Amino acid sequence: MLDTFDLNRILRRALAGGGEFADIYFEEGANTSIVCEDGKIEKVLAGTDRGVGIRVISDLRTAYAYTNEITEAALLSLAGTVSRAVAGKVFDRDIDLRNKIVGAGFPIEITPDSVPLQDKVALVNRGNVAARKFSDKIRQVMVVYRDSRIKTQIANSLGEFTEANRTGTLYLAQVVAAAGDVIQTGYEPVGKFIGYELFRERGPEEIAETAARRAVMMLAARKAPGGLMPVVLSSEAGGTMVHEAIGHGLEADLAQSGMSVYTGKVGSQVASPLVTVIDDSTIPNARGSFSFDDEGSPAQRTVLVENGILKGYLYDRLSALKDGCASTGNGRREGYHARPIVRMTNTLIAPGESDPAEIVKGVGSGLFVRKMGGGQVNTVSGDFMFEVSEGFLIENGVIGEPVRGATLTGNGPDVLKKIARVGSDLGFGIGTCGKDGQGVPVSDAQPTLLIEEITVGGAA
Repeated sequence: MLDTFDLNRILRRALAGGGEFADIYFEEGANTSIVCEDGKIEKVLAGTDRGVGIRVISDLRTAYAYTNEITEAALLSLAGTVSRAVAGKVFDRDIDLRNKIVGAGFPIEITPDSVPLQDKVALVNRGNVAARKFSDKIRQVMVVYRDSRIKTQIANSLGEFTEANRTGTLYLAQVVAAAGDVIQTGYEPVGKFIGYELFRERGPEEIAETAARRAVMMLAARKAPGGLMPVVLSSEAGGTMVHEAIGHGLEADLAQSGMSVYTGKVGSQVASPLVTVIDDSTIPNARGSFSFDDEGSPAQRTVLVENGILKGYLYDRLSALKDGCASTGNGRREGYHARPIVRMTNTLIAPGESDPAEIVKGVGSGLFVRKMGGGQVNTVSGDFMFEVSEGFLIENGVIGEPVRGATLTGNGPDVLKKIARVGSDLGFGIGTCGKDGQGVPVSDAQPTLLIEEITVGGAA
Protein backbone atom coordinates (compact mmCIF):
# COMPACT_ATOMS: atom_id res chain seq x y z
CA MET A 1 0.00 0.00 0.00
CA LEU A 2 1.13 3.55 -0.69
CA ASP A 3 0.94 4.42 3.03
CA THR A 4 4.23 2.64 3.63
CA PHE A 5 6.22 4.66 1.06
CA ASP A 6 7.72 8.14 1.00
CA LEU A 7 5.15 9.50 -1.44
CA ASN A 8 6.56 13.03 -1.31
CA ARG A 9 9.89 11.74 -2.55
CA ILE A 10 8.28 9.69 -5.34
CA LEU A 11 6.18 12.63 -6.53
CA ARG A 12 9.22 14.93 -6.43
CA ARG A 13 11.15 12.43 -8.53
CA ALA A 14 8.30 12.31 -11.06
CA LEU A 15 8.33 16.11 -11.30
CA ALA A 16 12.10 16.42 -11.50
CA GLY A 17 11.96 17.15 -15.23
CA GLY A 18 9.20 19.70 -14.82
CA GLY A 19 5.42 19.60 -14.85
CA GLU A 20 2.33 21.14 -13.32
CA PHE A 21 0.86 18.01 -11.76
CA ALA A 22 1.77 14.45 -10.82
CA ASP A 23 -0.13 11.59 -9.26
CA ILE A 24 0.37 8.00 -8.10
CA TYR A 25 -2.43 5.47 -8.60
CA PHE A 26 -2.44 2.17 -6.68
CA GLU A 27 -4.98 -0.53 -7.41
CA GLU A 28 -5.50 -3.96 -5.90
CA GLY A 29 -8.31 -6.09 -7.27
CA ALA A 30 -9.76 -9.57 -7.02
CA ASN A 31 -12.41 -11.02 -9.29
CA THR A 32 -14.38 -14.14 -10.11
CA SER A 33 -15.90 -14.97 -13.50
CA ILE A 34 -18.08 -17.98 -14.34
CA VAL A 35 -19.41 -18.68 -17.84
CA CYS A 36 -21.94 -21.34 -18.84
CA GLU A 37 -22.33 -22.15 -22.56
CA ASP A 38 -23.83 -25.12 -24.41
CA GLY A 39 -25.34 -26.37 -21.16
CA LYS A 40 -22.07 -26.71 -19.29
CA ILE A 41 -19.68 -24.58 -17.28
CA GLU A 42 -16.99 -23.48 -19.75
CA LYS A 43 -14.95 -21.11 -17.58
CA VAL A 44 -14.31 -20.54 -13.91
CA LEU A 45 -11.72 -17.85 -13.44
CA ALA A 46 -10.59 -16.28 -10.19
CA GLY A 47 -7.58 -14.09 -9.68
CA THR A 48 -5.99 -11.05 -8.12
CA ASP A 49 -3.91 -8.27 -9.56
CA ARG A 50 -2.30 -5.12 -8.26
CA GLY A 51 -0.10 -2.42 -9.60
CA VAL A 52 0.81 1.26 -9.59
CA GLY A 53 0.74 3.91 -12.29
CA ILE A 54 2.54 7.27 -12.14
CA ARG A 55 1.55 10.24 -14.27
CA VAL A 56 2.97 13.70 -14.92
CA ILE A 57 1.10 16.46 -16.73
CA SER A 58 3.46 19.00 -18.29
CA ASP A 59 2.40 21.72 -20.72
CA LEU A 60 -0.99 19.97 -21.02
CA ARG A 61 0.65 16.74 -22.18
CA THR A 62 0.69 13.45 -20.27
CA ALA A 63 3.50 11.02 -19.51
CA TYR A 64 2.35 7.76 -17.91
CA ALA A 65 4.03 4.54 -16.82
CA TYR A 66 2.98 1.61 -14.64
CA THR A 67 4.38 -1.42 -12.84
CA ASN A 68 3.18 -4.39 -10.79
CA GLU A 69 6.36 -4.38 -8.70
CA ILE A 70 5.18 -2.66 -5.53
CA THR A 71 8.36 -1.54 -3.78
CA GLU A 72 9.60 1.96 -3.02
CA ALA A 73 12.69 1.39 -5.15
CA ALA A 74 10.53 0.31 -8.10
CA LEU A 75 8.25 3.34 -7.75
CA LEU A 76 11.20 5.72 -7.56
CA SER A 77 12.57 4.15 -10.73
CA LEU A 78 9.16 4.43 -12.41
CA ALA A 79 8.92 8.08 -11.36
CA GLY A 80 12.33 8.70 -12.89
CA THR A 81 11.19 7.14 -16.16
CA VAL A 82 8.15 9.42 -16.31
CA SER A 83 10.18 12.52 -15.42
CA ARG A 84 12.55 11.92 -18.35
CA ALA A 85 9.58 11.99 -20.73
CA VAL A 86 8.62 15.58 -19.93
CA ALA A 87 10.23 18.97 -19.80
CA GLY A 88 8.90 22.20 -18.40
CA LYS A 89 8.88 24.62 -15.53
CA VAL A 90 10.33 23.13 -12.35
CA PHE A 91 7.69 22.21 -9.76
CA ASP A 92 8.45 24.32 -6.67
CA ARG A 93 5.37 23.95 -4.43
CA ASP A 94 5.15 22.07 -1.14
CA ILE A 95 3.45 18.67 -1.10
CA ASP A 96 1.65 17.78 2.14
CA LEU A 97 0.15 14.28 2.14
CA ARG A 98 -0.46 13.89 5.85
CA ASN A 99 -4.26 13.78 5.56
CA LYS A 100 -5.79 10.76 3.85
CA ILE A 101 -9.50 10.80 2.98
CA VAL A 102 -11.19 7.40 2.88
CA GLY A 103 -14.31 7.08 0.76
CA ALA A 104 -17.39 5.85 2.58
CA GLY A 105 -18.29 3.44 -0.20
CA PHE A 106 -21.66 1.68 -0.45
CA PRO A 107 -22.98 -0.74 2.20
CA ILE A 108 -22.39 -4.38 1.26
CA GLU A 109 -24.61 -6.91 3.01
CA ILE A 110 -23.15 -10.13 1.58
CA THR A 111 -19.58 -9.86 0.31
CA PRO A 112 -18.93 -12.14 -2.68
CA ASP A 113 -15.83 -13.46 -0.87
CA SER A 114 -18.10 -14.98 1.77
CA VAL A 115 -20.06 -17.03 -0.80
CA PRO A 116 -18.62 -20.47 -1.70
CA LEU A 117 -17.58 -20.88 -5.33
CA GLN A 118 -19.95 -23.83 -5.79
CA ASP A 119 -22.88 -21.56 -4.87
CA LYS A 120 -21.88 -19.11 -7.58
CA VAL A 121 -21.63 -21.96 -10.09
CA ALA A 122 -25.07 -23.17 -9.02
CA LEU A 123 -26.45 -19.67 -9.63
CA VAL A 124 -25.20 -19.79 -13.22
CA ASN A 125 -26.61 -23.27 -13.75
CA ARG A 126 -30.02 -22.15 -12.46
CA GLY A 127 -30.15 -19.42 -15.09
CA ASN A 128 -29.15 -21.86 -17.83
CA VAL A 129 -31.86 -24.36 -16.85
CA ALA A 130 -34.55 -21.66 -16.60
CA ALA A 131 -33.75 -20.27 -20.05
CA ARG A 132 -33.71 -23.68 -21.73
CA LYS A 133 -37.01 -24.73 -20.10
CA PHE A 134 -38.75 -21.59 -21.32
CA SER A 135 -39.36 -22.86 -24.85
CA ASP A 136 -38.40 -25.65 -27.23
CA LYS A 137 -37.32 -22.91 -29.63
CA ILE A 138 -34.30 -22.06 -27.48
CA ARG A 139 -31.09 -23.03 -29.31
CA GLN A 140 -28.24 -21.43 -27.37
CA VAL A 141 -27.86 -20.03 -23.87
CA MET A 142 -24.95 -18.20 -22.32
CA VAL A 143 -25.06 -17.18 -18.66
CA VAL A 144 -22.31 -15.17 -17.01
CA TYR A 145 -21.61 -14.34 -13.35
CA ARG A 146 -18.90 -11.88 -12.30
CA ASP A 147 -17.88 -10.22 -9.07
CA SER A 148 -15.03 -7.85 -8.29
CA ARG A 149 -13.45 -6.21 -5.27
CA ILE A 150 -11.19 -3.25 -5.94
CA LYS A 151 -9.19 -1.10 -3.54
CA THR A 152 -7.51 2.09 -4.73
CA GLN A 153 -5.22 4.71 -3.24
CA ILE A 154 -4.35 7.91 -5.09
CA ALA A 155 -1.83 10.55 -4.04
CA ASN A 156 -0.98 13.69 -5.98
CA SER A 157 1.19 16.79 -5.99
CA LEU A 158 -1.70 18.93 -4.74
CA GLY A 159 -1.42 17.10 -1.43
CA GLU A 160 -4.56 15.03 -1.96
CA PHE A 161 -4.49 11.43 -0.73
CA THR A 162 -7.62 9.29 -1.12
CA GLU A 163 -8.57 5.67 -0.57
CA ALA A 164 -11.67 3.84 -1.78
CA ASN A 165 -13.13 0.35 -2.00
CA ARG A 166 -15.64 -0.93 -4.55
CA THR A 167 -17.45 -4.27 -4.65
CA GLY A 168 -19.45 -5.11 -7.76
CA THR A 169 -21.64 -8.01 -8.87
CA LEU A 170 -22.87 -8.72 -12.41
CA TYR A 171 -25.13 -11.39 -13.91
CA LEU A 172 -26.28 -11.67 -17.52
CA ALA A 173 -28.07 -14.05 -19.84
CA GLN A 174 -27.93 -14.16 -23.63
CA VAL A 175 -30.38 -16.49 -25.33
CA VAL A 176 -30.73 -17.45 -29.00
CA ALA A 177 -34.06 -18.77 -30.29
CA ALA A 178 -34.87 -20.09 -33.76
CA ALA A 179 -37.93 -21.05 -35.80
CA GLY A 180 -37.35 -22.05 -39.41
CA ASP A 181 -34.88 -19.58 -40.90
CA VAL A 182 -35.64 -16.86 -38.33
CA ILE A 183 -33.10 -16.42 -35.53
CA GLN A 184 -33.51 -13.94 -32.68
CA THR A 185 -31.41 -13.07 -29.64
CA GLY A 186 -32.52 -11.95 -26.20
CA TYR A 187 -30.17 -10.30 -23.73
CA GLU A 188 -30.67 -9.26 -20.12
CA PRO A 189 -27.90 -7.93 -17.81
CA VAL A 190 -28.16 -6.95 -14.14
CA GLY A 191 -25.30 -5.37 -12.22
CA LYS A 192 -24.44 -2.86 -9.51
CA PHE A 193 -21.72 -1.97 -7.05
CA ILE A 194 -23.36 -4.22 -4.52
CA GLY A 195 -22.78 -7.60 -2.95
CA TYR A 196 -24.46 -10.97 -3.41
CA GLU A 197 -27.70 -9.40 -2.19
CA LEU A 198 -28.16 -8.34 -5.83
CA PHE A 199 -30.08 -11.60 -6.29
CA ARG A 200 -32.68 -10.63 -3.71
CA GLU A 201 -33.86 -8.00 -6.19
CA ARG A 202 -33.96 -10.36 -9.17
CA GLY A 203 -33.23 -14.06 -9.08
CA PRO A 204 -31.22 -15.83 -11.78
CA GLU A 205 -34.35 -17.53 -13.14
CA GLU A 206 -36.11 -14.21 -13.69
CA ILE A 207 -33.09 -12.71 -15.45
CA ALA A 208 -32.64 -15.72 -17.75
CA GLU A 209 -36.36 -16.04 -18.50
CA THR A 210 -36.52 -12.35 -19.44
CA ALA A 211 -33.82 -12.91 -22.06
CA ALA A 212 -35.52 -16.09 -23.29
CA ARG A 213 -38.94 -14.43 -23.52
CA ARG A 214 -37.48 -11.57 -25.55
CA ALA A 215 -35.82 -13.95 -28.03
CA VAL A 216 -38.89 -16.18 -28.46
CA MET A 217 -41.34 -13.29 -28.77
CA MET A 218 -39.34 -11.70 -31.57
CA LEU A 219 -39.51 -14.94 -33.60
CA ALA A 220 -43.21 -14.37 -34.26
CA ALA A 221 -42.83 -10.64 -34.84
CA ARG A 222 -43.17 -9.25 -38.32
CA LYS A 223 -40.53 -6.97 -39.78
CA ALA A 224 -40.72 -3.42 -38.53
CA PRO A 225 -42.10 -0.81 -40.92
CA GLY A 226 -39.60 1.79 -42.09
CA GLY A 227 -39.80 5.55 -42.47
CA LEU A 228 -40.35 8.70 -40.44
CA MET A 229 -42.72 8.18 -37.53
CA PRO A 230 -43.35 9.04 -33.86
CA VAL A 231 -41.45 6.82 -31.43
CA VAL A 232 -42.09 6.26 -27.74
CA LEU A 233 -39.02 5.10 -25.83
CA SER A 234 -40.04 3.24 -22.70
CA SER A 235 -38.22 3.90 -19.43
CA GLU A 236 -37.40 0.16 -19.61
CA ALA A 237 -35.49 0.77 -22.83
CA GLY A 238 -32.27 1.72 -21.05
CA GLY A 239 -30.38 4.94 -21.61
CA THR A 240 -28.72 4.18 -24.93
CA MET A 241 -30.26 7.36 -26.34
CA VAL A 242 -28.76 9.73 -23.76
CA HIS A 243 -25.43 7.87 -23.71
CA GLU A 244 -24.85 7.93 -27.44
CA ALA A 245 -26.87 10.90 -28.72
CA ILE A 246 -25.39 13.42 -26.29
CA GLY A 247 -23.29 11.85 -23.53
CA HIS A 248 -20.09 11.14 -25.45
CA GLY A 249 -20.29 14.50 -27.19
CA LEU A 250 -20.21 16.26 -23.81
CA GLU A 251 -16.91 14.67 -22.73
CA ALA A 252 -14.57 17.65 -22.58
CA ASP A 253 -11.63 16.06 -24.39
CA LEU A 254 -13.78 15.50 -27.48
CA ALA A 255 -15.33 18.97 -27.25
CA GLN A 256 -11.90 20.63 -26.87
CA SER A 257 -10.49 18.88 -29.93
CA GLY A 258 -13.45 19.82 -32.11
CA MET A 259 -14.54 16.19 -32.26
CA SER A 260 -18.01 16.91 -30.90
CA VAL A 261 -21.10 18.44 -32.44
CA TYR A 262 -21.50 20.23 -29.08
CA THR A 263 -18.14 22.06 -29.28
CA GLY A 264 -18.60 25.73 -28.40
CA LYS A 265 -22.33 25.30 -27.72
CA VAL A 266 -22.41 26.14 -23.98
CA GLY A 267 -25.37 28.45 -23.44
CA SER A 268 -27.08 27.26 -26.62
CA GLN A 269 -30.27 25.24 -26.93
CA VAL A 270 -29.28 21.68 -27.80
CA ALA A 271 -32.47 19.86 -26.80
CA SER A 272 -36.15 20.37 -26.13
CA PRO A 273 -36.95 22.65 -23.16
CA LEU A 274 -38.40 19.51 -21.54
CA VAL A 275 -34.98 17.84 -21.46
CA THR A 276 -32.50 17.99 -18.59
CA VAL A 277 -29.39 15.77 -18.79
CA ILE A 278 -27.40 14.84 -15.69
CA ASP A 279 -24.27 12.79 -15.02
CA ASP A 280 -24.32 11.57 -11.42
CA SER A 281 -21.72 9.28 -9.86
CA THR A 282 -23.25 9.65 -6.37
CA ILE A 283 -26.28 7.39 -6.97
CA PRO A 284 -25.98 4.64 -4.32
CA ASN A 285 -24.76 1.30 -5.68
CA ALA A 286 -25.26 2.25 -9.35
CA ARG A 287 -22.87 0.63 -11.82
CA GLY A 288 -21.22 3.96 -12.67
CA SER A 289 -20.91 5.23 -9.08
CA PHE A 290 -17.93 5.66 -6.75
CA SER A 291 -16.62 7.72 -3.84
CA PHE A 292 -13.75 9.18 -5.85
CA ASP A 293 -12.99 8.97 -9.54
CA ASP A 294 -9.74 7.38 -10.72
CA GLU A 295 -7.86 10.65 -10.18
CA GLY A 296 -9.04 11.11 -6.58
CA SER A 297 -11.67 13.76 -7.37
CA PRO A 298 -14.88 13.40 -5.31
CA ALA A 299 -17.97 11.94 -6.96
CA GLN A 300 -20.51 14.57 -7.91
CA ARG A 301 -23.77 15.32 -9.70
CA THR A 302 -23.20 17.41 -12.84
CA VAL A 303 -26.05 19.08 -14.71
CA LEU A 304 -25.02 19.09 -18.37
CA VAL A 305 -28.21 20.27 -20.05
CA GLU A 306 -30.91 22.18 -18.18
CA ASN A 307 -34.29 22.72 -19.82
CA GLY A 308 -32.66 22.18 -23.21
CA ILE A 309 -29.74 24.60 -22.64
CA LEU A 310 -26.18 23.24 -22.61
CA LYS A 311 -24.58 24.16 -19.28
CA GLY A 312 -21.16 22.54 -19.56
CA TYR A 313 -19.03 19.45 -20.18
CA LEU A 314 -17.64 16.49 -18.28
CA TYR A 315 -14.03 17.04 -17.14
CA ASP A 316 -11.08 15.09 -15.83
CA ARG A 317 -8.04 16.92 -14.45
CA LEU A 318 -6.23 17.30 -17.78
CA SER A 319 -9.20 18.69 -19.70
CA ALA A 320 -10.04 20.93 -16.73
CA LEU A 321 -6.51 22.38 -16.83
CA LYS A 322 -7.01 23.17 -20.51
CA ASP A 323 -10.24 25.07 -19.85
CA GLY A 324 -9.10 26.62 -16.57
CA CYS A 325 -11.87 25.02 -14.51
CA ALA A 326 -12.29 22.25 -11.94
CA SER A 327 -12.66 18.55 -12.68
CA THR A 328 -16.23 17.28 -12.53
CA GLY A 329 -14.98 13.93 -11.18
CA ASN A 330 -15.10 12.16 -14.55
CA GLY A 331 -11.50 10.93 -14.80
CA ARG A 332 -11.77 7.17 -15.19
CA ARG A 333 -9.50 4.29 -16.21
CA GLU A 334 -9.86 0.59 -16.87
CA GLY A 335 -7.07 -0.25 -14.43
CA TYR A 336 -3.61 0.74 -13.21
CA HIS A 337 -2.21 -0.09 -16.65
CA ALA A 338 -4.19 2.74 -18.26
CA ARG A 339 -4.07 6.51 -17.97
CA PRO A 340 -7.28 8.27 -16.88
CA ILE A 341 -9.51 9.84 -19.52
CA VAL A 342 -12.84 11.66 -19.48
CA ARG A 343 -15.75 9.23 -19.14
CA MET A 344 -19.42 9.23 -18.23
CA THR A 345 -20.64 7.58 -15.00
CA ASN A 346 -24.43 7.33 -14.55
CA THR A 347 -25.92 9.52 -17.27
CA LEU A 348 -29.62 10.23 -17.39
CA ILE A 349 -32.43 12.34 -18.75
CA ALA A 350 -34.31 13.66 -15.72
CA PRO A 351 -37.96 12.63 -15.27
CA GLY A 352 -40.67 15.04 -16.39
CA GLU A 353 -44.33 15.45 -15.52
CA SER A 354 -46.22 13.36 -18.11
CA ASP A 355 -48.00 10.12 -17.24
CA PRO A 356 -46.20 7.37 -19.23
CA ALA A 357 -49.50 5.68 -20.13
CA GLU A 358 -50.93 8.97 -21.42
CA ILE A 359 -47.86 9.46 -23.61
CA VAL A 360 -48.67 6.22 -25.46
CA LYS A 361 -52.38 7.04 -25.68
CA GLY A 362 -51.55 10.28 -27.45
CA VAL A 363 -49.85 8.52 -30.40
CA GLY A 364 -52.10 7.55 -33.30
CA SER A 365 -49.55 5.28 -34.94
CA GLY A 366 -45.86 4.78 -34.39
CA LEU A 367 -43.28 2.57 -32.68
CA PHE A 368 -43.01 1.69 -29.00
CA VAL A 369 -39.49 0.68 -27.93
CA ARG A 370 -39.40 -1.41 -24.79
CA LYS A 371 -35.72 -2.33 -25.02
CA MET A 372 -32.82 -0.80 -26.92
CA GLY A 373 -29.91 -2.79 -28.26
CA GLY A 374 -26.46 -1.51 -29.14
CA GLY A 375 -25.73 1.85 -30.67
CA GLN A 376 -23.03 3.99 -32.19
CA VAL A 377 -22.51 7.70 -32.78
CA ASN A 378 -20.31 9.97 -34.84
CA THR A 379 -19.53 12.59 -32.20
CA VAL A 380 -18.35 15.10 -34.81
CA SER A 381 -21.64 15.19 -36.72
CA GLY A 382 -23.90 13.91 -33.97
CA ASP A 383 -25.36 11.25 -36.27
CA PHE A 384 -26.33 8.01 -34.49
CA MET A 385 -27.87 4.60 -35.10
CA PHE A 386 -29.43 2.38 -32.43
CA GLU A 387 -30.79 -1.15 -32.65
CA VAL A 388 -34.18 -1.99 -31.16
CA SER A 389 -34.14 -5.38 -29.45
CA GLU A 390 -37.80 -5.27 -28.39
CA GLY A 391 -40.29 -3.07 -30.24
CA PHE A 392 -44.05 -2.89 -30.81
CA LEU A 393 -46.36 -1.01 -33.12
CA ILE A 394 -48.58 1.68 -31.62
CA GLU A 395 -52.04 1.75 -33.20
CA ASN A 396 -54.68 4.27 -32.09
CA GLY A 397 -52.84 4.92 -28.83
CA VAL A 398 -52.53 1.22 -27.93
CA ILE A 399 -49.36 -0.90 -27.84
CA GLY A 400 -49.95 -3.61 -30.43
CA GLU A 401 -48.04 -6.42 -32.11
CA PRO A 402 -44.28 -6.90 -31.76
CA VAL A 403 -41.94 -6.05 -34.64
CA ARG A 404 -38.33 -7.04 -35.25
CA GLY A 405 -35.33 -5.66 -37.08
CA ALA A 406 -36.01 -2.00 -36.24
CA THR A 407 -33.28 0.61 -35.97
CA LEU A 408 -33.46 4.27 -34.98
CA THR A 409 -31.34 6.68 -37.00
CA GLY A 410 -30.95 10.40 -36.50
CA ASN A 411 -28.86 13.35 -35.40
CA GLY A 412 -28.41 13.92 -31.68
CA PRO A 413 -29.24 17.64 -31.39
CA ASP A 414 -32.09 17.36 -33.91
CA VAL A 415 -33.74 14.38 -32.24
CA LEU A 416 -33.33 15.77 -28.72
CA LYS A 417 -35.16 18.90 -29.87
CA LYS A 418 -38.03 16.71 -31.11
CA ILE A 419 -38.73 15.23 -27.66
CA ALA A 420 -42.32 16.35 -27.14
CA ARG A 421 -43.20 14.64 -23.85
CA VAL A 422 -41.14 13.39 -20.91
CA GLY A 423 -42.55 10.81 -18.51
CA SER A 424 -42.54 10.94 -14.73
CA ASP A 425 -40.87 7.52 -14.47
CA LEU A 426 -37.18 6.57 -14.68
CA GLY A 427 -35.54 3.30 -15.74
CA PHE A 428 -31.87 2.29 -15.70
CA GLY A 429 -29.78 0.19 -18.05
CA ILE A 430 -26.20 -0.95 -17.52
CA GLY A 431 -23.20 -1.54 -19.72
CA THR A 432 -19.47 -1.30 -20.22
CA CYS A 433 -18.54 1.82 -22.16
CA GLY A 434 -15.59 1.65 -24.54
CA LYS A 435 -13.35 4.57 -25.44
CA ASP A 436 -9.69 4.74 -26.50
CA GLY A 437 -9.34 1.00 -25.97
CA GLN A 438 -10.58 1.16 -22.37
CA GLY A 439 -13.83 -0.19 -20.93
CA VAL A 440 -15.44 1.09 -17.73
CA PRO A 441 -18.75 0.21 -16.03
CA VAL A 442 -21.56 2.71 -16.56
CA SER A 443 -25.31 3.00 -16.26
CA ASP A 444 -27.74 5.13 -18.23
CA ALA A 445 -31.31 6.08 -17.49
CA GLN A 446 -34.28 7.83 -18.99
CA PRO A 447 -38.00 8.32 -18.42
CA THR A 448 -40.59 7.40 -21.04
CA LEU A 449 -39.98 9.75 -23.97
CA LEU A 450 -42.02 10.74 -26.99
CA ILE A 451 -39.96 11.69 -30.02
CA GLU A 452 -42.27 13.44 -32.48
CA GLU A 453 -40.48 12.10 -35.54
CA ILE A 454 -37.45 9.92 -36.15
CA THR A 455 -36.27 7.64 -38.94
CA VAL A 456 -37.08 4.01 -38.24
CA GLY A 457 -35.15 1.51 -40.29
CA GLY A 458 -37.08 -1.65 -41.15
CA ALA A 459 -39.02 -3.04 -44.10
CA ALA A 460 -39.25 -0.77 -47.13
